[in-house]
Amino acid sequence: MVKQNISRDDIAEALKKEFGFNRKLCLDIVNDIVDIIIAGLQSDKKVKIHNFGTFKMNNKKSRIGRNPKTKEEFNISSRNVITFKASKMLLKSINIEVNEK
Repeated sequence: MVKQNISRDDIAEALKKEFGFNRKLCLDIVNDIVDIIIAGLQSDKKVKIHNFGTFKMNNKKSRIGRNPKTKEEFNISSRNVITFKASKMLLKSINIEVNEK
C-alpha cells in the first residue's frame, strides 16, 4: 500500500534502506535538502530541480473575501504562496504508471 503523505522521517528511512547510512545522517541529509530549497525560494524566489520540477514563490495581493454562509466581507491579507510545476520527465513517468494500470 502506498502512503498518501510522506514525512521527512519516511524519506530518511528510505535512504537508510537504500544506502545503509545511519538514521541520523539520513535525516540530516533530508533536512539539509529542504533547507536548501527554502533558502533558494527566499533568495531567488525560484528553485529548479533538474528532471523533477520547479518551485516558485509568488506574492498574492490582499483582497476582499466573503464568508459563504453569512455573506460577511473581510480582508484577506497579502501573502506569499509556493507553486510547483513538474518537469516533462516527471509528468511522463507518472503518466506511464497510470497507463500501465
